Amino acid sequence: MTAVIRVVGLGAGDLQQLPVGIYRRLKETAHLYLRTKEHPVVAQLSEEGIRFETFDEIYEKHDTFEPVYLEIAETLLNKAAEQREVVYAVPGHPLVAERTVQLLLDMGKTRGCEIEIMGGQSFLDPLFARLKIDPIEGFSLLDATALKAAQLHPGLHTVIAQVYDKLVASDVKLTLMEVYPDEYPVTVATAVGVKDMERVETIPLYRLDQVEHLGNLSLVYVGPTEQADVQNRQFSYLKEIVAILRSPEGCPWDREQTHQSIRKNLLEETYEVLETIDDDDPDAMCEELGDLLLQIMLHAQMAAEDGYFTIEDIIAGLNEKLIRRHPHVFGNREAEDADQAMANWQQIKAEEKAKKGIDLAELSHLDGIPRDLPALPFAYKLQKKAAEVGFDWEDIADVYRKVEEEYRELREADAGEKPGELGDLLFAVVNLARFYKIDPEQALALTNRKFKRRFAYIEAKLREAGRSFAESDLAEMDRWWEEAKQHT
Repeated sequence: MTAVIRVVGLGAGDLQQLPVGIYRRLKETAHLYLRTKEHPVVAQLSEEGIRFETFDEIYEKHDTFEPVYLEIAETLLNKAAEQREVVYAVPGHPLVAERTVQLLLDMGKTRGCEIEIMGGQSFLDPLFARLKIDPIEGFSLLDATALKAAQLHPGLHTVIAQVYDKLVASDVKLTLMEVYPDEYPVTVATAVGVKDMERVETIPLYRLDQVEHLGNLSLVYVGPTEQADVQNRQFSYLKEIVAILRSPEGCPWDREQTHQSIRKNLLEETYEVLETIDDDDPDAMCEELGDLLLQIMLHAQMAAEDGYFTIEDIIAGLNEKLIRRHPHVFGNREAEDADQAMANWQQIKAEEKAKKGIDLAELSHLDGIPRDLPALPFAYKLQKKAAEVGFDWEDIADVYRKVEEEYRELREADAGEKPGELGDLLFAVVNLARFYKIDPEQALALTNRKFKRRFAYIEAKLREAGRSFAESDLAEMDRWWEEAKQHT
């Protein structure tokens, strides 16, 4: 005879709400096990003379819930193997927010034990009735002990179950605050549908972990909203806005744009982000990153309209690539330092090219540098790639001699030769920067900013004197320049 565990739900309220079939099963079974005695029906079962065992002592043995649930499931399977048939009773409905039942369903398959679900009333029925909401409008049921912000959708009725105590409530509050404002109203319900025990109150979100009646039968309800301060934080809303802008009912300018027409915008917005990084200005960086994201969204929307790809395709490709190229994080490779991590990355890139049918032997070692990269960083990357195969100066003294050589050739060159000779000199200076492990682009950017500050000092001095550049001369401006060097 196959071992059987018959799982029944004790409902959300009192004994009067139990279906007759479940009540009879509880009365007639010889082996009844309850997950916990902390339920309104349990005292009434005792009064009816029904004998049972509970697993409350297992909760005392572990610091987290998952090992508790695993031990309960394991114990039940062993009991069923010994006794052939047992009844397992859980609060509410067996298939609503009941982890032990899910474990039994999974483990029973490999243990040759049949798991029969006999039903019961969940806490959702009295909750919907109490709050007068219709879940068909859109409904989400989440676990408070494993809540993530990505699970929250402000347009849905959201019920967060298993808010056992103030510690769990605090975690729930902090997660909700990633999506909702601090003052957003939430409803805390305890023992909903249970006579003389029910407590329901609506409070601001920031007070969630101050509620006194939290316990095993507590949950949090968050109502749907379209208010701007919530909607504006949703990526899906951004996608919707961009699609509207590009629609026939949208903005005439946005509708006319193409990938090519806004190509320069992508570069400009990137440089504006870099400026905020150099200025160490987080507020400005936040705004400029938004402008850069808009360019990505516009390109994705145009591609979606043409049937090429969507923003979801972009995200999927990126996620797959990040996981694939970080096997030391998501796989079984090792990377003890940044160099080894980069070696993994490069090896995987090479494997990806080979899978695409690209003959690596036919590629130049200098391939892979974006052709539209500005000339200074382009030169830097060229030299780094050449150095990887040994084509490099052996000593920095050789680099200095090369700079001096190119400088002399520039001075001696004819007018028509000077552009090329100047390029040679700049290329040699980039080599010097590389030997010193200095990014030449950043170095020149620092000097540019320094020049601007010192020139602004000259302008300030002229304003103080009530004069213009036309009323000054180079000698005077040079004196102020020297003064500026003392201050900047």
